[in-house]
Amino acid sequence: MPDELAEDLSGKGVMGADGAQLGALYNVEMNVKTGTIGDLLVSPYEDVNPNALGFETGTDEENETIVRVPVSRVQDVKDYIVVQP
Repeated sequence: MPDELAEDLSGKGVMGADGAQLGALYNVEMNVKTGTIGDLLVSPYEDVNPNALGFETGTDEENETIVRVPVSRVQDVKDYIVVQP
């Protein structure tokens, strides 16, 4: 992933490489010892079936569905975070 400030990523839209809008960035999982980013935690849009995206799903502290996108799947970060399924 290109160098980006975390504050610039918060709430940024996440889009598939095919142009389908998937959701908004909820949080980033990071290894505090190494500083490496593990997964992007994405809050899927209401009209998106999170189980059909091909990524692991889970829930946040409020029991809302999140999608775990490995950072290795990120293709680009500009207006949207573009991920490859």
